[in-house]
Amino acid sequence: MAEVFFYHLTGSTLGQTLSQLLERTLQNNWRVLVRTGDENQLARLDAQLWGGNSPQFLPHGISGGAHDADQPVLLTSASDNTNGAKALMLVHGAKTTADEVAQFERVSLVFNGNEEQAVKAARADWKTLTDAGVAAKYWSQASGRWEMKAEKNG
Repeated sequence: MAEVFFYHLTGSTLGQTLSQLLERTLQNNWRVLVRTGDENQLARLDAQLWGGNSPQFLPHGISGGAHDADQPVLLTSASDNTNGAKALMLVHGAKTTADEVAQFERVSLVFNGNEEQAVKAARADWKTLTDAGVAAKYWSQASGRWEMKAEKNG
């Protein structure tokens, strides 16, 4: 079963962090499914990835197109793994289950640490997933760089 990495954003934007995580994940030759909990954010995520928070081109598409299965990075609000992704990234309050986590090599839950509701939701997700036996790591950038602050083995 994959482990879930929780990324508590305080010093960088979602676009910056997502670009970094996607670059690293694509270097592993893994396809990625980026799921948003807010369908209205799909166009914004698309623009951020095209816009260049990264010096490297990040090939991607929004779900619902004719070539979804071919996309290295597929942006979606649905739970279907249309592109056969090995990595799942959850943003804007998107949820997962322990059963779904088991289908991936890596799951990342990225949340805004400056929004109280997002922090509460991430804490609840941590508890739900780790209580179900999912291994998890909590990463924070409160010190200015990413540091692992907590770890729980499934």
